Amino acid sequence: DVQLQASGGGLVQAGGSLRLSCAASGFIFDDYAIGWFRQAPGKEREGVSCISNYDGYTYYADSVKGRFTISSDNAKNTVYLQMNSLKPEDTAVYYCVADRRAHLSPNYYCLGSYMDYWGKGTQVTVSS
Repeated sequence: DVQLQASGGGLVQAGGSLRLSCAASGFIFDDYAIGWFRQAPGKEREGVSCISNYDGYTYYADSVKGRFTISSDNAKNTVYLQMNSLKPEDTAVYYCVADRRAHLSPNYYCLGSYMDYWGKGTQVTVSS
């Protein structure tokens, strides 16, 4: 069974940092793209960042560019999202996702709403 286990969420003050981790199992990690989507109350779900384990290409939403960094440890089948300079508007439930379209540009699937697999979310709350 495919499992995407997210961890690392929590409560942090504005300007602070958090690192989310997503431990993946049940599929060939190197063949997939892994990413993070988020959904805040009353807002649509959005792709935050994705990375292709096929070619290493990445995507970042404009709202997080320069503050968030996605990375992949293929030896551990884990993807990380380092979030710095957090803002209250980053408050949301963050979901780890995986998709087999790793050979395509991350823009293609990270800007959409469909991904093959979704993990349970982890709450990130940024206080002002």
